[in-house]
Amino acid sequence: MKTILVTGSNGLLGQKLVYNLINRKDVKLIATSIGENRLIKKDGYIYEPLDITSKAEVENIIAKYNPDAVINTAAMTNVDACETKREECWALNVTAVKNFVDAITSNDIGHRTSDIGHHTHFIHLSTDFIFDGEKGSEYVETDEPNPQSYYALSKWEGEKLVQQSNIKWAIARTIIVYGIVDNMSRSNIVLWAKDALTKGQKINVVDDQFRSPTLAEDLAEGCINIADKGATGIYNLSGKETMSVIDLVYTVANFWKLDKSLITPIKSNTLNQAAKRPPRTGFIIDKAKRELNYHPHSFMEGLEILNKQLSATN
Repeated sequence: MKTILVTGSNGLLGQKLVYNLINRKDVKLIATSIGENRLIKKDGYIYEPLDITSKAEVENIIAKYNPDAVINTAAMTNVDACETKREECWALNVTAVKNFVDAITSNDIGHRTSDIGHHTHFIHLSTDFIFDGEKGSEYVETDEPNPQSYYALSKWEGEKLVQQSNIKWAIARTIIVYGIVDNMSRSNIVLWAKDALTKGQKINVVDDQFRSPTLAEDLAEGCINIADKGATGIYNLSGKETMSVIDLVYTVANFWKLDKSLITPIKSNTLNQAAKRPPRTGFIIDKAKRELNYHPHSFMEGLEILNKQLSATN
């Protein structure tokens, strides 16, 4: 029986991880998030409220459950908010990571005598935004980061803490994740576009940024494969197609037969966003395919899955 602890279990990826893992007889699941448990299904796992920015709380939970793996999905991911609320961003994306690295380091040492060779496997989520987007093609795991925003900087600093630690670690980098959550409490680009166009609202969408949209279920499966295989190092876990953000939104409109004339293409520099975005990211996922048996759905297949889920909730 393997104990897996998930942080950020109220979030999109966190929820998908919980719903994937509760069906497994070989896993004892500890779900953690700030505040109360917002998942509809409350049985089959243990829920513990956790403030990852509190060193004491992180130490206590690691000592209490001595997990075989921690999947750290909790983060501050609103790119513009990170630019203005820098202390909060740093606390969640850097200090919290240090809390886990330190807690796992001391916990591993504490268990070495009684439990020979016990190492907690720390699986940390990161982002394509650590790159500047100037490469002109998709990124591989070994490309050199060059963060362009405070959010990106905080995620890269968090990564470095993990990479320079002596614990057993893996980093899963991903790109705009979409999917649906319980009670529809979170949105993402796919749901935002569908919702606005369904209501007949006009939307402006950038045509000079390129991304590989990632289905939350695929990302969850990739993270679980890392845990199952005890894989270490850096893995790109994203969707398999890179497209412009406007093409992504056009695809959403076509899929649900919505009015594309409501969509206006614009340039990134007209948005006056607080944080700079990399113009072109996208990942080469060959390493994850080869080592993790990671085979994500196409964007169209992802929309089909989403549509079925939406129909089931209505």
